[in-house]
Amino acid sequence: MKRTGVMLAAAMIMLAACDETTQSGAAGGPFLSPLPERILTLADPKQDLNAVKVDPVDGCLVYRHVGPVETTFLPLRTRDGRPICTQVEAEATPAAT
Repeated sequence: MKRTGVMLAAAMIMLAACDETTQSGAAGGPFLSPLPERILTLADPKQDLNAVKVDPVDGCLVYRHVGPVETTFLPLRTRDGRPICTQVEAEATPAAT
């Protein structure tokens, strides 16, 4: 009986871990919606433009790719293969006194 309880708890934890990857791009979700017109004109249309977000690590855009085995995020690229990134503002330097 104890073994069944442990297996049930492990199964619930595994299912809870899947929750983030199954989110839709609904309002308030992690995806940019709607995409700015500039990005729509730059991005290669072969990518899923319905699920795009900014990668917090490097500031570049990534899109959700649903493959036969797993769902992952890949860099959003232009038609000629260059990554699309956000511009990072230069840090203001303190005024010399």
